[in-house]
Amino acid sequence: MKMKKATKKEISEIKDILVREYNDAVTELNYKNLYELLVSVMLSAQCTDKRVNIITPNLFEKYPTVKELANADIDELKEIIKSCSFFNNKAKNLIKMAQSVMKNFNGNIPLNEKELMSLAGVGQKTANVVMIEYAGKNLMAVDTHVFRVAHRLGLSDASTAIKTEEDLTKKFKTDLHILHQGLVLFGRYICTAKNPKCETMCFLKKFCKTKESFKAK
Repeated sequence: MKMKKATKKEISEIKDILVREYNDAVTELNYKNLYELLVSVMLSAQCTDKRVNIITPNLFEKYPTVKELANADIDELKEIIKSCSFFNNKAKNLIKMAQSVMKNFNGNIPLNEKELMSLAGVGQKTANVVMIEYAGKNLMAVDTHVFRVAHRLGLSDASTAIKTEEDLTKKFKTDLHILHQGLVLFGRYICTAKNPKCETMCFLKKFCKTKESFKAK
């Protein structure tokens, strides 16, 4: 199916509306500092923010800083995060990430993409989400919600999250940190995968190209 693309005028209008609606939006993950944010974002991959927020109080009580996490017993960590998807892999990556921060960055989590992505379990999306949330960087990150909304609105027809990120960055250019949070929340609560709230809640209805539920490859 060849999907209709959003025009320059539509892109501009979509951007203005999202920036207006979500100007003060922040992540729904609970965190107090950069360490807690990074751990929460790593846990949130293919897991809901709600679930992560249930797990992290116990996690941060036992491992309050990156130093304690670097010395964590993997079985004890797995026990704490076992209700999270892919907890075995995430436990390994969390400890490796913390060890790398201690060894290579003097215990300080870096705040640039290349250095963040050198840490175990931190891909481009995770790095961007952390920098968007913590430093307000002009970056885009594409999760399942952003991917779906971008395709439904004709902002991208790319088959992968990374290519979709490139499309959105190129088309929106500025205010990307606001637009990222806006697209996440819009997709999570209004433009949902099943039964989107088109008639009752959607303020972007006139720009919609399809109700198809898109998933990144």
